[in-house]
Amino acid sequence: MIDDIEIREATLDDIPEITSIFRDTVRAVNSRDYNEKQIEVWASGADDIDKWEERIKRFYFIVAHVGDTIVGFSYLTKGYYLDGLFVHKDFQRRTIASKLLRIIESQVSINGFEVIKSDVSITALPFFDSHFYEVEKKQKKSHKGMVFENYIVYKEL
Repeated sequence: MIDDIEIREATLDDIPEITSIFRDTVRAVNSRDYNEKQIEVWASGADDIDKWEERIKRFYFIVAHVGDTIVGFSYLTKGYYLDGLFVHKDFQRRTIASKLLRIIESQVSINGFEVIKSDVSITALPFFDSHFYEVEKKQKKSHKGMVFENYIVYKEL
C-alpha cells in the first residue's frame, strides 16, 4: 500500500507518461491472458496521440501520482462509462486502482447516473469482481483485425 497517492485531472503534458503506462501495462500484465499478437495490437493504442489528447480534452480523465511520477490513470466517457483504468506495471496491487475507481464512481454519481459500466479484460475481471461489479455479459470484440474476449461489467451506485 502507498500512502502518498495524489489524484488530479490529467493535462496534455501527461500524455507521454500515460501512453507509456498503457503500453507497458498491457505488455507486462495483460500478457497473462492474451496472446502475443493481441498484446501488440492492444499496446499499439498508445501510439495514437491524437486520441489521447481528445480523451483528456473531452472526458473526465484523472491521473494518480506518487511524487512527480504518474503511476496510474482512469477516464470516463458518456458520464457513466469507465473507458480506461490502468496502473503502472511496477505499482500493481498497491491500492492505486481502488483509489482511482472510487473517484471515478463518485464522478458518475455527481453526473447524475445510478449505474457505472465498463468493458474489462480477462485480467481485470477479478479486480472488478472484488469491487462488487456484476458481469452483464461475456463478449468477443474485434479490434484492428484481432478478436479479444472481455466482459461488460456494471455496478449500481
